[in-house]
This record gives sequence, C-alpha cells and structure tokens, in this order.
Amino acid sequence: MSQFAEALLPLSIPGTYTYRIPPHLSPQVGSRVLVPFGRKKIYTAIVVMLHDRAPQGYEVKEIMSVLDDTPIVRHPQLKFWEWIADYYLCSMGEVYKAALPSGLKVESETYISVNPDFEEETPGSLSDREKVVLDFASQRDRLQITELASATGFKNVEYTVSRLIEREAIRVSERVVDNYRPKTETCVRLTCKHGNEARMHEFFDMVKRARKQEQLLMAYLDLSHWMGRDEPQEVSKETLLKRADVSQAVLSAAIQRGIFETYKKAINRFAVLGNKLSDPPTLSAEQRRAYSEVHECFRQKAITLLHGVTSSGKTSIYMHLIQDALNVGKQVLYLVPEIALTTQLTRRLKAVFGDRLLIYHSKFSDNERVDIWRKLLTSNDPCVVIGVRSAIFLPYAQLGLIIVDEEHDTSYKQQDPAPRYNGRNAAIMLAQMHGAKTLLGSATPDIGVYYRALNGQYGLVQLLTRYEGIEMPRVKVIDTKQARRKREMRGMFSQELIDDCRHALKADEQVILFQNRRGYAPMVRCKECGWIPKCENCDVSLTYHKHTHALTCHYCGYTLSLPNICPACQMPGIEIVGYGTERIEDEVDQVFPDEKISRMDLDTTRSKSSYDRIIDEFSVHKTNILVGTQMVTKGLDFDRVSIVGVLNADTMISFPDFRSHERAFDMLEQVAGRAGRAHKQGQVILQTSDPIHPVIGFVERHDYEGFYRHELAERERFHYPPFVRLINIYLKHRDDALLGEVAVRYATLLRQTFGSRVLGPERPMVARVQNLYIRQVVMKVETQASMSKVKAILRQLYEQMLELDGRMKSVRLYYDVDPM
Repeated sequence: MSQFAEALLPLSIPGTYTYRIPPHLSPQVGSRVLVPFGRKKIYTAIVVMLHDRAPQGYEVKEIMSVLDDTPIVRHPQLKFWEWIADYYLCSMGEVYKAALPSGLKVESETYISVNPDFEEETPGSLSDREKVVLDFASQRDRLQITELASATGFKNVEYTVSRLIEREAIRVSERVVDNYRPKTETCVRLTCKHGNEARMHEFFDMVKRARKQEQLLMAYLDLSHWMGRDEPQEVSKETLLKRADVSQAVLSAAIQRGIFETYKKAINRFAVLGNKLSDPPTLSAEQRRAYSEVHECFRQKAITLLHGVTSSGKTSIYMHLIQDALNVGKQVLYLVPEIALTTQLTRRLKAVFGDRLLIYHSKFSDNERVDIWRKLLTSNDPCVVIGVRSAIFLPYAQLGLIIVDEEHDTSYKQQDPAPRYNGRNAAIMLAQMHGAKTLLGSATPDIGVYYRALNGQYGLVQLLTRYEGIEMPRVKVIDTKQARRKREMRGMFSQELIDDCRHALKADEQVILFQNRRGYAPMVRCKECGWIPKCENCDVSLTYHKHTHALTCHYCGYTLSLPNICPACQMPGIEIVGYGTERIEDEVDQVFPDEKISRMDLDTTRSKSSYDRIIDEFSVHKTNILVGTQMVTKGLDFDRVSIVGVLNADTMISFPDFRSHERAFDMLEQVAGRAGRAHKQGQVILQTSDPIHPVIGFVERHDYEGFYRHELAERERFHYPPFVRLINIYLKHRDDALLGEVAVRYATLLRQTFGSRVLGPERPMVARVQNLYIRQVVMKVETQASMSKVKAILRQLYEQMLELDGRMKSVRLYYDVDPM
C-alpha cells in the first residue's frame, strides 16, 4: 500500500503537495481528500498520484480524511487539466478550482458552524474531543478554526473538525462539499421480504377492519408489482397516496402497525425531462448534402467547420449528427456561447432526445450541477449535454462528438479569473483526447478557424442558402450625420427606422433593436464646467442606471447616487450623455406607446428564469419589440421578426483593437440574421456615421468571403493571428510609478530571450481597475512553438526577475493566451 499522495489544491500555486497517508485511510487517484495547508487552513484536494517516495528536507503532513469511496475525477480529466494549465500558462490548481462545481470542494477554510439538524446516531458515537469541539462551536453562530484551536487547546483540531464534517455535525460555513444535498423523494416499502406469503396474510388480517389501510396495501401491491417473480419496484410516497386516494395519516397508521416503512431515495433532478418523443426534423436537400459532407469530412479529419449562413438550418443537421452518435453508444457535448441560447435549444432537443438531454451552466444551483457531475461519473449511457464553456470540464466517459455552435463568439473566452481558456479551443483538445470528432458551426467563422479550414487542417462544409430558399435580409444603411443635418433624427432613431418599424408592427410583425451598451447612459456630465463622475477605483466614467437612479462602474461595482448639483461648480447643470439599452427602451416606449417592449441585457437576465421569460414572451407575441445588447445577436430564432435595427454601428468598428473589425462584422451579420427567418425576406436598418467604411459594405452584401480576404491581408501585413500566437502579459500594482519601473525592467528581461517578439510595456485603454494600475506586455510567438516550453521559460524569467528586483514580489502578474 502506498504511503504518500500527491495532492492538487485549488490554489494558484505551481505543482502538487505531498501528504502522508494514515494507515486507516485508502485514497484513490482522482478522489477528494481533506488536507491541512499552511498553519490553520483546510482544503479539499484531489489525489493525482500515489507513491512510496518520502520527501526529504521537510516534515510531511497527513491527510485528514478521504471524502470519496470512488474517484470524483477521471484520469482523462486530469490530463486535460494539465494541458489547459500548460497552454494557458496557469497552475493546475486554478484549473481544478474552475472545473469542479463548488458543491464538490471546500471554497473557504476560514469559518465553521454547527449543523442544527445533526443528531448523534447512537449514544457514545462521538469521541470526547469531538464533543468538546461540537459544544464549543454550538455556542457561536460561526467561528474561525484558529479560534477553536485556541479555545480548546487541541493541536490537531483540523482532524477533529473533518471527522465532524463527515458526520454532518459541522459545516464549513460558506461553500463546502457537505452543503451539497442530493434531491430526494420519500419511498414506501413493506417491512417483509418479497415472497413471504405468511407475513403478507398477516398484513391483510391486520387491515381487514381498516378499509383505507386496506386500500393503501392493495395500491402498493399493484404499483410495486409485488406478485411478480422479479424484485418489487420502488414506490414513492406521493404516488402511493394518490393511487390509494388516502391521506398521510392513513399511511402513518400503517407504519405504526409495522406494515410499511419509509426511506429516502436520491433522485436525478433532470429525470423529469421525459422520454424520447420524436425523430430529428426532416432535412431539406441542401441540408442532406451538408450532413453527408460532414460525415465524409469526419472520415478524413477530426475537426470540421460547418459554415452555414444564418437561418440555413444548422441546428437540424446537428440533431441528426447527435442521433448518429447516440445510436452507437456515444456521449455528445453541445456547446453554446450564451446561457440564453440554451432556453430555445433545450425545447427542440428535449422533444427529440427526452431524458438523454442534460443541461449544464452557471445559472444552475450547485446542487443541480453536482447532480449532473455525479450522473456522468456513474453512468456511461449515451446522452447529450448542452452547456456553455464550463461544460467541457464534466467527467465524460464515452465522448464521441463535440458541437461548438457559434464558434466565433468571444463568450467562449474566459477572462477572469484563471484559467483564461477558450472553450472552443479547449473543446477541440478534449475531443482529441477522447478520440472524438469536433464540429465547429458558424455563419461568420473565426478568421483563424476559416484559415485552417481553407488550408486543409480542418474539414470544410458550406451551407450558403437559407432554409426553404428564403432570401438573406436586405440591409439599408442610414447615414446618421446626414440625417441629423436634415433634422431627421429623433434621439437615436432615424425617421426611416421609425417608419419601417411602424409599418412592420401594423402588419403584426416584430422588431429587434440592437445597442451594444447596457445601462441608461454611458456617462453624465456637467453642462457648465464639464465635470464627469468617475469610478474611485477604476479609470472609467460611471454608467447611469435610471432604474436604480445610480451611477455604477461595470468593472468593480462601485456605485454613486446621481447628484442634483455639480459637486465641482455647484451648478444644477447635470446632463445625461449617450444611450444604453435602458434609455433606448424608454425612448421606444415614447415612440411606440401602444406596443409592449422587453429588454435583454445583463441587468434583466441575472436569474435562470429571466432568460426563459423574456424569450417566451417575445416568442408568443406578448411583446413585439425586443431591445438588447449582443445577447440578441446569438442564434435566437423568432419567426415573425421582419425588422432589425442597429442603432449605432460606429462604436464596434472604431474600437482600438486588431480584432475590432472582425467583432463588428460578426455582430452585425449575426444580428442581421435575426430578421426574416421563417416567412419572408427581412430587413436590417443599420445606422452609422461612416457609411463608406469597408466593414459596412461587407455586411451590406453579406460578403463573408470578401471580408475574410480583406481582414487576412491586414493580419498578415501587421503580423497578427492566425500567423502568430498572441500572449498578453499583465502586471498590476497599487503604486503606478513602481509598476512602471518594474514593467520596463521585466519587458527588457523578456526581450533578452524572446527578442523582437516582445512589445511594450504599454498602458491599456483602461489603465486602472479596482485600485490596481495596469501595464500590458504583448508577445507574438510562432504558432508551432511548444506552449509548455514557453511556460517553463517564462517561469524561469519570472524567478530571475524576483532576484533582480525584490519589488516584483508585490506585483501581480498573469498571462492571457490567445486574447479575444
């Protein structure tokens, strides 16, 4: 038996830590263990290796307890975590922290509290030490483990605490593994064994004068199929009472007589999805061609790009491919960029795949996510998981296909905290590790993905006509400069846009208005002196939210009440500048007072049900105008939308970033695709002050190929992806001057190794966030370079920098690979 375990902790520290295995414990690779760390901290760690090599030079601590009888993480997952840590230049501990639902790990080691529902199973089952800790903890709502150690005088109080956690007597107060509770239902069974006819006769004798108890007994025998040869089926209390048409009191009386007993059974929260109901939708001739070509590409290539224009029916093709994978016993992962997309897709997939469909995203509770994790861990049954980027971390056993819908979308990129991974690229690697196929789908493919498809690295299938031959929407470009000169603008609305919307609404059609900025207005200012309220913690102006009558920072959450008088000049000249979705909604209400309006942005979709409500109301025409941010651009399917209005295309195009034109084209083309999807050609009204900009022309013609060639030439000329790999290195500190000096010195050190590949340091556009000043260094690395070697070199240079300049210790440094 191994004596030591290498444990992975959910911390941003390199490597693993070695712990001694006590003789009474038997952890397995992939199981969770409770371990002490530092002076008084406890963490849930994952065992990644068992061995007999005693570490030299330091005292080895012991594992406190093992939390799993069987591994909670599969071996392929650990290899996948290792790849993410290497490629995205972070620690495996950070990947572990992001991968597991918080219901499966201790998030805070600081506080403990007594479980008020705890009852000692048998007198004397608690040790004296456990009783002392429990008594002391019960006197307080919650307390720190350090306080407990000080008060009791126990040297290894963490071990006693872990034993009490296992017994469910104590909880680690914030989010611990033991706060996970499976969904249960109460079941009923007879107290005699199956086949004991003598005892059964006794039961009937006992109830012959209690008619309702007799009904209960007969109902149970019927529901459980007791008279059959096989073991009786489980019967829930709710089902039994309903079938017998009796009250809880009748069941309680039968239990007292010793006829029945009840027990709790853990059930899958998602078992109510229903059985397989129908076949995937019938494909058109064009869709059948694309479907066959995808299969043909999969014979040659592991990755295929399906380039299909908006409303060409890509989802129907996906459903046939999913069915094919399920038929051969494989599991399927269907990735979407936004939670909002799962709402409509779930209904379509549920109708076909029933209880083989699982949904996984961050709006679900910890308990719901843990249930899905455990279901996949304990079952190899074919199923389809639909989810956002975090679904790549689930414990798949028989993964056969990954579909990445809207693969170009920036929402697949995790920004903060680490790992700053791209869900699409990580999904490709995950599929490769499982020997599965990957299908990337988009109407506006990522430049890099399309480049690889044309070069033969990926398969390429094109679907360039809309379903049932409906034409692509007409794009009408309105010059807002000229409209303002002619006094044809009403706030953000041109008269043409208002007229076209009014005409559509009279014809019982619907309208989507797109403005990629939430809040009421991006800023307020004083008309007299020009004062603009800014965040105390970040270098940004505050956004005004009318609903809360407050100014808010979207970076750190700092909030300020809107002043009536300018604090700078003491004059009542505060004015609201610019338009967010909240203000657009207000003005639409004034222009179309008889129409029902809904708004979809981050402020209105914070709960799981809010997405469903907004989409449902728009789908069934309870609302006819939908105002939204980029959420409305992504794959939503509304059959009566005939007008899409883009209120200001300029902010997207003029953003100072090499990807801004690609982002603008993607967003404009995607939002245009919401128009005219089912019955007739739709219309897009695109308002801009620069109507001759190349991006506007490509959108007007729906010319992805032309845009791709134009953009690729620019990227090659200035040496940007897909010709190189970008790594952004960020340095942060509270002292701007100190940070500037350290950043210059660090960049100089990088240049000694990487040469002209290193650019900067520069101040980013937002140069201070949450009171931390920022410097950015950009590295352009060859695409064929080994990222694990780059990581090792960067680690060495960082350690060298620590020796050269002690101030580096106080600087926060992190990497962003393939930034979006």
